[in-house]
Amino acid sequence: MAIKEILLPSLGESVTEASVVQWLVQPGDTVKRYAPLMEVVSDKVTTEVPSDFDGVVKEFLVELDTDYPIGTVLMTLEVEGAEDTPAAPVAEKEAAPAPVAATQEKVEKPVAPAKPAGAAAGRFSPAVLKLAGEKGIDLSLVTGTGKEGRITRKDILNFVPGAAVVAPVIEETPAPVAQAAPTPKAAAPVVASGNDEIVPADGVRKAIAKKMVQSVNEIPHAWIMVEADVTNIVNLRNSVKNDFKKQEGISLSFFPFFAKAVVQAMKKNPKINTSWQDGNIVYHKDINLSIAVTTDDNLFVPVIHQADNLSLAGLTKEINRLASDVRSGSLSNADMQGGTFTLNNTGSLGSVQSMGIINHPQAAILQVESINKRIVPTKDGGFKTADMVNLCLSIDHRILDGQQAGKFLKDIKENLARFSSEADIY
Repeated sequence: MAIKEILLPSLGESVTEASVVQWLVQPGDTVKRYAPLMEVVSDKVTTEVPSDFDGVVKEFLVELDTDYPIGTVLMTLEVEGAEDTPAAPVAEKEAAPAPVAATQEKVEKPVAPAKPAGAAAGRFSPAVLKLAGEKGIDLSLVTGTGKEGRITRKDILNFVPGAAVVAPVIEETPAPVAQAAPTPKAAAPVVASGNDEIVPADGVRKAIAKKMVQSVNEIPHAWIMVEADVTNIVNLRNSVKNDFKKQEGISLSFFPFFAKAVVQAMKKNPKINTSWQDGNIVYHKDINLSIAVTTDDNLFVPVIHQADNLSLAGLTKEINRLASDVRSGSLSNADMQGGTFTLNNTGSLGSVQSMGIINHPQAAILQVESINKRIVPTKDGGFKTADMVNLCLSIDHRILDGQQAGKFLKDIKENLARFSSEADIY
């Protein structure tokens, strides 16, 4: 018998960490190769991690809902007939996993842990290494209370520098390590008081919460709004929508018109297509348009890559594809990566004015509000009925100022006014 490690796999070019949100197996379960073992979440996408081997689940090495670097050992399997990783060497190999050690070095550069006194195997899980690094604790001074003298998170939390620690007597059949116990992702609702109930947030909602808090805490938001006359777009869309549906097989909405106008304006305003990174402004060469898509429970922001290469009809097809994949649960990690600017169709909900939270680390987000008929003045001093829309732009004030934001919105308005014939769609 031998022990095989299941690592946190690469989930995309720009993904550096992810978290396990649900175990799909339990210790002692027999699993087949390619069977799903767990669900992991990164950047709002949930992915099942399959088994690379036939074997028996031995133990979990990480905690649920905690971010770990790509390459972290998540769990182990006991496998028959394997020759390359016998059980004893595994303990030594796990003593200092490279991905976790690298992450700790960036934060506090803790001393590499030596084999602790009283620990039979000197094994440290990623969670223990991370916690010890955060608290600046030398693991060689900690006595483990887990199986075979293994150090647990509880040992780190209870550690008092300079205090004598007496190793407990290990029974013949030791109790399972606390950190290895699986925790369901969605426990049954808990009654709080009266008619209230507490429902644990799922992994996607937790990922959204983390990113929104990061954006608000790190980005100084500023906000500007303009109104635009889109009567020409309403008339054009209404005149071609039936033929478009017959020819392309999908409906033509107003949203692609705004997407096209925004992409064209970004070409003239390259500072909009940037992000802030360690005191530097990163100018992105590709215009990768993130679009907000909602489900009943969550918000997803898939990406139209190189959106400036697509016609209005091409944007329509890509928007339809991404929205369909979100709602069917088939969206890929690649479709969630690399966005450089976000466009949100808040008008579909009837909103007329809103301030979006920037999709970190982008520099701006545009909210397209609902189109409404209003009485507006004309240049000759009279009045007319027009289809008007509010465009609400949130910007990262470290990168963009009001003048740059205003010019960007002015260019969008001018682009919207140019749509006049069916030729503009293709």
